[in-house]
Amino acid sequence: MRVLIINTSERTGGAAVAANRLMEALNNNGVKAKMLVREKETKSITVVGLKYQWLQRWRFLWERWTIFSHLHWQRNHLFEIDIANTGANITNLPEFREADIIHLNWINQGMLSLKDIHRILASGKPVVWTMHDMWPATAICHYTKGCKAFTSECRNCQLLPGKGSKNDLANKTWKRKQRMMKNGNITFVTCSRWLEGQAKQSQLLRDHHVMSIPNCIDTHTYKPQNKMRSRQEIGLPVDKRLLLFVSQRVTDERKGMNYLIEAIEKIVSQHPEWKENTGVAILGGQASIFQEKLSLPVYPLGYVSDEKKIVDVYSSVDAFVIPSLEDNLPNTVMEALSCGVPCVGFKTGGIPEMIDHRKNGYIAEYRNSSDLADGIKWVIDEADRVSLSQNALRKVALSYSQHSVAMKYIEAYNQASAFKRYRI
Repeated sequence: MRVLIINTSERTGGAAVAANRLMEALNNNGVKAKMLVREKETKSITVVGLKYQWLQRWRFLWERWTIFSHLHWQRNHLFEIDIANTGANITNLPEFREADIIHLNWINQGMLSLKDIHRILASGKPVVWTMHDMWPATAICHYTKGCKAFTSECRNCQLLPGKGSKNDLANKTWKRKQRMMKNGNITFVTCSRWLEGQAKQSQLLRDHHVMSIPNCIDTHTYKPQNKMRSRQEIGLPVDKRLLLFVSQRVTDERKGMNYLIEAIEKIVSQHPEWKENTGVAILGGQASIFQEKLSLPVYPLGYVSDEKKIVDVYSSVDAFVIPSLEDNLPNTVMEALSCGVPCVGFKTGGIPEMIDHRKNGYIAEYRNSSDLADGIKWVIDEADRVSLSQNALRKVALSYSQHSVAMKYIEAYNQASAFKRYRI
């Protein structure tokens, strides 16, 4: 079986990380998998980039310009919206022709247009589409922020000026997606059971099969390291308890940093000794912004791409805190658990599927900074740390190993192949 995995980026973003890990898992389990990306960044022989980079850049800018105009030239929500109005026709590529299965992942920002996806469906090849967010099930948004319009028909979009209109950009894109998927045959895979439940409510996906398969992780790479040695490697203090916050862009409101700030303020007000014995490491871009906003010492680590260093970061800390307000199945939680680090997060999205309450971490009530504070303090001061760490490693071994996830995807590919082929 030959599988072509398609993702916009080779390395940047959670979807790229997940797609690379799946490709490796499939190749390690008897499937010949390659990945097609907009821009090839490494020398990997299993990754192919699109040609004519100037053209790929133009496609990206054209889509942003179109969205920018519909936002009345305001930057608000500019990168929360995708309309897939331009992209690359990949059906003539040799990698496409030789593939038995076409596996779409995150294909936005000029990688594939809706017309290009229609061409893929029209080729008759089985298509599996892994949803890393809600975009395939909505008109233009990746995260719905509580909006339920996708259950009937997207219009009056809250991301558009004046909340849009009945025939706004969202509604026009919705109708284009409907035409694209009509008579098509796509197997949708969600990374969490939460997202599976959301996707099955979408009117767009009502005639398509939706199933859930988690992402996987390489436990030979992501595994516990010596804590003190790891701290010395990355320059973190050896005499403090450390919390970790991770985000590609830590200022993203969806990642919930304000709730972490509030939670730490509550802890410090009741336990001032935390100022002396506890700190917060922040991994991600613009981390230094929060040095003056948190009530504990902050250690900004910036953006890190080297996996060895990332493993050292996780292995250095005593707890990983993820106060995200909306998330699918975060790779960061999986990475932390795989390094034996207990996690604290809100009861939202796929996070409660990963963090088993009071077993490998703590699940706080949604948007409740007081409960988040209780969870952080429980993990750091009260829980059996050895038991939490062992449970974290056991969770990863049972749910997210390369072999188990690869076997589930192979089954999904076989089911997709058995479905009736698309006919124009």
